[in-house]
Amino acid sequence: MRVEILMPELGESVHEGTVSRWLKQVGDTVKEDEPVVEIMTDKVNTELGAPSAGVLAEIVIGEGAPVKVFEAMGFIETDASVAVSAPAAKNEEPKVEAAAPAQADQPTTIAQPASGEKRWYTPLVRAIAKDNNVSDAQLASISGTGEGGRVTKKDLEAYLAGGAPKTAAAPAAKAPEFKAPAATVAGPDQEVTPLAGMRKMIADHMIRSSQVPTVSTITEVDVTNMVHFRDKNKETFLETYGVKLTYTPFFIKALTEALVEFPLMNAALMPDNNIVKTKGVHMGVAVALGAKGEGGLIVPVIRDCQAKSLIDIARDLDGIAKKARSNSLSVADVQGGTFTLTNPGTYGALFGTPMINAPQAGILGVYAIKKTPVIIDDMIAIRSIMHLVLTYDHRLIDGMLAGAFLASVRDKLAKFDFFK
Repeated sequence: MRVEILMPELGESVHEGTVSRWLKQVGDTVKEDEPVVEIMTDKVNTELGAPSAGVLAEIVIGEGAPVKVFEAMGFIETDASVAVSAPAAKNEEPKVEAAAPAQADQPTTIAQPASGEKRWYTPLVRAIAKDNNVSDAQLASISGTGEGGRVTKKDLEAYLAGGAPKTAAAPAAKAPEFKAPAATVAGPDQEVTPLAGMRKMIADHMIRSSQVPTVSTITEVDVTNMVHFRDKNKETFLETYGVKLTYTPFFIKALTEALVEFPLMNAALMPDNNIVKTKGVHMGVAVALGAKGEGGLIVPVIRDCQAKSLIDIARDLDGIAKKARSNSLSVADVQGGTFTLTNPGTYGALFGTPMINAPQAGILGVYAIKKTPVIIDDMIAIRSIMHLVLTYDHRLIDGMLAGAFLASVRDKLAKFDFFK
């Protein structure tokens, strides 16, 4: 029996990923839950285990190719008596035999299945064929070296490199699709690289999030008491609990208490127009990867923050940050977030307008803390001031609710009484 290796749902807003690497090859024996393929999305890189024990009989989606949620990436043959090279019974598609000398000049094709189904090509092969105006008839003439005689990326590239004729391109009068310029077109000090991997996954997610009608509201907060507390206790905190006391746990704690106070801010408006309300506060925390963030951004989740102390949150934050930067996050680590916190203030940013992490109702950006002269009781004082920026889904959240929520977060940070 053949068992499908399916692309799982790796997050509420993740619709596809990329096959980064196959850890097993066709013909390899695998155990149940043994890692067989590595998947990359805009949220996580993860290894997927085999759904059952057996032999990897077929790889359908090759490395570097996109794969949609619940799409089959390959098949495991659980019956050891069945030859791996045999195609799936439902297709009854014969393997391509070595070409005899008399057939050398004839186009090699794969016999059509008895059911009359057409040959199957990976999305990557289809995309390359489309970009090069290769017709279905021409694809059918290519000798495939993949499993079951499938045409691989290398087969198609070899066909194109051999000067194979292409179908007529679109009329010159029609504007062509935009393509990244070839390296030969770039200037002497330029480098052209395709948008791929995690960066492409992030780009796709940002496009989906941009479809949500959002509003951003900014407020200023005096965090002098919080700064004094941290300065006084950070060394003792590290010695006692083994983790650094950064400002982020304070932001999470204040934000969590405000989300409990305003539960609609902790909800999500789904594509089917249903509002999902969650009792627990599961905080997504944006973590930049790489020394300068060049590795992308990932949002692991700290769960049930409403039931955790500042110390618990600091420990959890330290743990997920280390896992994110060592590329060891699990699927569970990035699922189920109900609200997101991003902290550009770490890099000195004064304020900005963060993009919502759809389908969540909101995201809070916390920005740099600066010594600022302010007027208190008609006198000038130097205080630690920062900006909070709330971006929210205006379909679900009105301005009055958003303003009250942001004021609650501001007041909790200013009074700094949630820890005492």
